Formats: sequence, C-alpha cells, structure tokens
Amino acid sequence: MTDPAGTPLEPLPGDWRRALAVVAHPDDLEYGCAAAVASWTDGGREVTYLLATRGEAGIDTLAPEECGALREREQRESAAEVGVDRVEFLDHRDGVVEYGVPLRRDIAAAIRRHRPELVVTLNHRETWGGGSWNTPDHVAVGRATLDAAADAGNRWIFPELAAQGLEPWDGVRWVAVAGSTSPTHAVDATAGLERAVRSLLAHRTYLQVLTDEDPEAYARGFLTRNAEETGKRFGGRPAVAFELFAR
Repeated sequence: MTDPAGTPLEPLPGDWRRALAVVAHPDDLEYGCAAAVASWTDGGREVTYLLATRGEAGIDTLAPEECGALREREQRESAAEVGVDRVEFLDHRDGVVEYGVPLRRDIAAAIRRHRPELVVTLNHRETWGGGSWNTPDHVAVGRATLDAAADAGNRWIFPELAAQGLEPWDGVRWVAVAGSTSPTHAVDATAGLERAVRSLLAHRTYLQVLTDEDPEAYARGFLTRNAEETGKRFGGRPAVAFELFAR
C-alpha cells in the first residue's frame, strides 16, 4: 500500500480569477496559507478574506470589546502584506461559533456576493493529526464553508438572498482546505514566504501573548518549517498544502 505521507502533491489548479477565503479567526489564514495568497495576488488574482469572528476571545488580558477592535486592525494590516485589500467580518461570537443554517447562510451570501471560482477554508476535521485537537470554531466554519459552496448555487436554498439582490452563484469549482491532515495539492511558497512571515507578524499583539519567543523568530521558524516539510512532497520546493474538493 502506498504511504499517503509520501504521496507527491499535485499543483493546485491556477485557471481561476477570484477566490474567497473563509476562516473563523484573525491569524487563521496567516498560519495556514498566506504564502499561497501572496503568489495568487502577484499573478493578478482577486482574493477576499471573510472571517466569522473578530477573534475577540483570543487574548486573556484584553476584554473582548477591546480585543476585537485590535485584532480586526491587525488582520487588515496582515492581509495587506499579501495583497488583499478586502476583509469582511460576519460577527459571530468568538469561541462559540455554531455550525448550522445561519452560518451556512452567511457564507453562502458572501459567495453569491463575491462570485469566486475558488473557495479556501481551514481544516474542518476534529484533529490536526495525531493527538492535537482542533477548535470547535475551525470545525464549524470549515464544514459550513464546504456546504455553503453548494448552497450558493441553489436558488431554493436561502431564497431570501435573491430578494436581497444576491443571485445564485454556481461557479465555485473547488474548495481548498488548508491545514488538512489529508492534503492532495500544493502551491509553491518560494516567492510568497517572506511576505507570509510579515503577514503573520502583523498579529504582533496576539503573538506576544502566545509565545515567549521573539515574534519574528517564531513566525519565520513556524512558516519555514511547515513550507519545507510540505516541500518534501512537492519536488523539494517550499510549499503550502491543501486538500482540494472539486465541484
């Protein structure tokens, strides 16, 4: 039997113009796939970020009302580092995001509004592999995003969206899941890795409470190690891995 860990990763398809990246919190994309985003925007593609929360429960020493505004500001700065100027928030509550119809509707509405061919999200499974447990917010948003990609194209699911001027969009061709334990494809991170480091480093307040390590050393080390490890399955080039679901 072929060892999945040693199976080469295929290049992620590149014949698309618009992407919508949907995650739960500020910093999720920076840990997951900012180097890929940088390469996409370099190529003239449009990428929009959609965050379910403002990450207001993420820093123990800051009250949510203060923390949410701070993390939103850092997220916008972070996105700009990789060429993304459109960042939207759904204002679900951090830490208690629930999978269900309201979340699916919110994401489907964004898909109809932005009309992407590629949708990106984060690991929707219960673990990161081994004994590392995933958070409920990641699971809920990832799963709802996979469902909403189909919901957006069906006029009889959430018909109220059409009444708001959001006509069905059945143009999503792929959903790419970053941080998956079962990756199938990858994007070369060589050109975007340095900007990905700066993008993660823009979350400086969060990083300062997350680790005692120097924030820049932490960000650079984390992203470089991951890219190099993925590169072992991508021709030796540093890369960002995705599990790709075609539609």
